[in-house]
Amino acid sequence: MLPDSGSSFAASFAQALLDPARSTPASVIGPNGKAAGRRYDVYRNNVTVSLIDALAAVYPAVQRITGTEYFRAMARFHVRSNPPTSPLLFEYGRGFPEFIEAYEHAQDMPWLADVARIERAWLDCYHARDAAPLSPVPLASIAPDRLAEVVFTPHPAMRIVRSPFAAVTIFAANRDGAPSARIDASIAEDALITRPDVEVVVRHLPPGGAVFALSLASGQPLGEAASAALEAAADFDIATNIAGLIAAGAFTSHALGDAR
Repeated sequence: MLPDSGSSFAASFAQALLDPARSTPASVIGPNGKAAGRRYDVYRNNVTVSLIDALAAVYPAVQRITGTEYFRAMARFHVRSNPPTSPLLFEYGRGFPEFIEAYEHAQDMPWLADVARIERAWLDCYHARDAAPLSPVPLASIAPDRLAEVVFTPHPAMRIVRSPFAAVTIFAANRDGAPSARIDASIAEDALITRPDVEVVVRHLPPGGAVFALSLASGQPLGEAASAALEAAADFDIATNIAGLIAAGAFTSHALGDAR
């Protein structure tokens, strides 16, 4: 296939790739100037299959839940309406959870989009910049009456996904392929996703935990974050949760007030 003119050829070539209803661009020709419809269709199919495969690699739990045939049919609709915007294939499908949420045939699985959000966060954490996680030891040197002023710097590989459904449990049951007991999907769950070393870990946060972690990640001091968490859950345990976040590698450093 020979281009007839730079960018105009590229534009016409690409526009029809993800839309099978479009005919082969007139500028696409084969040897001796012959039509190249069949060659273009093969290429078009290969592009679509490659993008579907990329989605399957990012969202294996979603595919296990729906089954391969259902997943690939859903993914094909997404591919046709959402072409890639980055040359990095692992970036593709960032909007897939929102697509699932609106997908007509997935309305009987309202938790599926949040499972996908956890999987997307998992991949983002996997590719996030390396950084040494905060050690709990330095906190011991802070006077108790100054603890409320402490602010934390979030780790580049820290993500929070909140869900009104049991998305964390459903994710865990379908990510590793292990059998599980019946899940009550109506129970709200929040996920903490971190990668303190080389492994990405997904943890189920207790009530108030997501509010606490998000407040700290946004730069609020410990006292304000604790107050927000206690409003969300009256039995929120501040000491246990801050220790859990540090152990999970959610932060890289801490400081007093604006001293960061």
